[in-house]
Amino acid sequence: MHALLVEDDDRMAHALGIALAQRGHTVRRVGRASDALQHAHEAEFVLLDLGLPDLDGLELLRRLRAVCAAPLIVVTARCGERDIVQGLRAGADDYVIKPFRTAELMARIDAVRRRTDVPSGGRNAGDGDTGGPVRTGDVEIDLGARTVTVAGAEVRLPRREYDVLAFLAARPGEVHSREEILDRIWGDVFLTASRSLDVHVAGVRAKTGRPGLIRTVRGFGYQLGDGGREDGP
Repeated sequence: MHALLVEDDDRMAHALGIALAQRGHTVRRVGRASDALQHAHEAEFVLLDLGLPDLDGLELLRRLRAVCAAPLIVVTARCGERDIVQGLRAGADDYVIKPFRTAELMARIDAVRRRTDVPSGGRNAGDGDTGGPVRTGDVEIDLGARTVTVAGAEVRLPRREYDVLAFLAARPGEVHSREEILDRIWGDVFLTASRSLDVHVAGVRAKTGRPGLIRTVRGFGYQLGDGGREDGP
């Protein structure tokens, strides 16, 4: 796999480059946002530091997501809850805080790649259901085409937000625990503490303009709703 490593610290970049190469990855390391955008089309996955000299890392993340669908992990010293939430909302597949254990980062890379690599003809987050679209209220989720329309207008969701919605839509009558969703979509039940799932659920509600599209089951998890007003947080 070809990694794009966006890191302006030479020592950190050197250490990560060695660790990635030892696991069979080829690496292009860049230290500026402009270079990252130039080489984004080559990447099969991206490691992104947020502290860059020429552009805020979150803004670069948004720009990368506009041109690059490769799995992306933020690797940064920014550890505030607001930073983590913003990174996930901007399109990061995972968020790793420095300092970190190299083995853990490599495991997270493998996990992100497993859950984002869908073989040709394989199954998507909705277990590959390719039957008729799922409708709830004025929302239609087409699991085969991976599209969402609200009142007849298409709404474009980031990949992970769509995956959460598709998983729930594939089983509209079932309530799913947080752990089940995290394991199925993220491949890691321990992401509960990072609020990744909550952030992506909030993103679906906001982008569709239908707060009740994903219904909260207090103390347990989520279920596909009717698209109306949500009763609680």
